[in-house]
Amino acid sequence: MSAILRWSLEAESPAAALRSQGFVIVPAARLARLAGVTTSTFDAWRPLWDTLPPDRYLRDGGSYRFRRHSCFVHTGSAGSSGELIQAPHRAHWQPTSYNALHGGIERWFEPIDPAMVASAGWRGLLTGLGCQFAEVAAAEHWYIEAHQFRIDTAAGVGRPTPEGAHRDGVDFVAVILVDRYAVRGGETRVFEADGPHGIRFVLERPWTAVLLDDARVIHETTPIQPDAVGGHRDTLVLTYRRGGFQAP
Repeated sequence: MSAILRWSLEAESPAAALRSQGFVIVPAARLARLAGVTTSTFDAWRPLWDTLPPDRYLRDGGSYRFRRHSCFVHTGSAGSSGELIQAPHRAHWQPTSYNALHGGIERWFEPIDPAMVASAGWRGLLTGLGCQFAEVAAAEHWYIEAHQFRIDTAAGVGRPTPEGAHRDGVDFVAVILVDRYAVRGGETRVFEADGPHGIRFVLERPWTAVLLDDARVIHETTPIQPDAVGGHRDTLVLTYRRGGFQAP
């Protein structure tokens, strides 16, 4: 895992790259194609990150994270978009074995804005990724948790992953950059879960995605610091799990 796999849009799919190395970086145009839209459809979502409520569960005492959270179930298979249903609103929960800082507690966040969920491209994005993941690991259902995050630097430092390098306890993770404004830092790091190799890079272009096989790699993003007033980093994180949502 000493270099980013460079795959042809025509010759190789994100699923093939995931099978070969456990992660892949998907450019914005390719992600939009996968969702069946253009990047301008994604751009229409960006103002919704300006109204995220604060995350009141941060155990490090910080006030730098804002978020919303909703859950979905994707029924389908590789090569078929299948059906996407929004699940009843529920708490986000992880065991302490995967999140030592925030695990073991039910965290209730405000749901994602219905306008975003109903917009063109949302179903295409979630089902398109689900079909790619199903090519790597067969699944009758994907239990999807969608998280909108804003990490700001009003207090000087913002921490995208205060829990440190981690796995999420799911099958696959998609980390999608939405915006990066007036900050430095925020280096994404992906490491083999059972080996010495890893890679570091900075996501800079909106709607670039990193897809991760959660069993094979661990990941983190380093803290950000402001270059100007209002510095922030916005992401959309989607997790896919077989066998149901994580729960106590």
